[in-house]
Amino acid sequence: MSDTSYHEGEKHRREDLGERLNWLRAGVLGANDGIVSMAGLVVGVAGATTSATAILTAGIAGLVAGALSMAGGEYVSVSTQRDTERAAIRLERKELEQMPEEELDELAAIYQEKGLSPTLARQVAEELTAKDPLRAHAEAELNIDPDNLTSPWQAAWASFLAFTIGGLLPLVAISLPPVSLRVWACGAAVVVGLALTGYISARLGRARARRAITRNVGVGVLAMLVTYYVGVVFGITVG
Repeated sequence: MSDTSYHEGEKHRREDLGERLNWLRAGVLGANDGIVSMAGLVVGVAGATTSATAILTAGIAGLVAGALSMAGGEYVSVSTQRDTERAAIRLERKELEQMPEEELDELAAIYQEKGLSPTLARQVAEELTAKDPLRAHAEAELNIDPDNLTSPWQAAWASFLAFTIGGLLPLVAISLPPVSLRVWACGAAVVVGLALTGYISARLGRARARRAITRNVGVGVLAMLVTYYVGVVFGITVG
């Protein structure tokens, strides 16, 4: 295997790994949102009523609404990002057609700013431009891969599934136990789930796991406490 093929293979493996980690991180965060949102909802309803039907109905409605909202928001957000990337690529293609020499100077200057000597930076810019000018400029100037733009549908489905999986945890945990144990069982399941997502997100971001777990669990517990007592207050008022 030639050195060029080896380095290109290594580059693609690093890019694939980075993309997988980004999707995994987004999935973990989506699941975390599902856990916290659904835990707050079902615990709040449980504070207002002991009716399993009411809790389950509210939970399912909240799960569907939350998952669709997450998916829709992600689709719109990523679509906007994709449109922006496409517009930037079109502009770059136009500039390459109309002023190729200026664009070559700009590319050489970018590599010179990264530490290459003026001669080597010029050589690198010329060789990359000769091979694929649009890709060379898009990656160096815009940090965009023209052949691998973010997919809004993929992002939407990932968010939908992640939120649903996370949201099912508190919903199932509060639906199965007896009335006296519902809130406690849900709380325990949520603490375990948030600790797990906190640990995974910390490992992916190479941060301290203890801090991430504490922050995750703390936010989730606070959300459950607040919504539970809101449910208690309104349940007593309605009763």
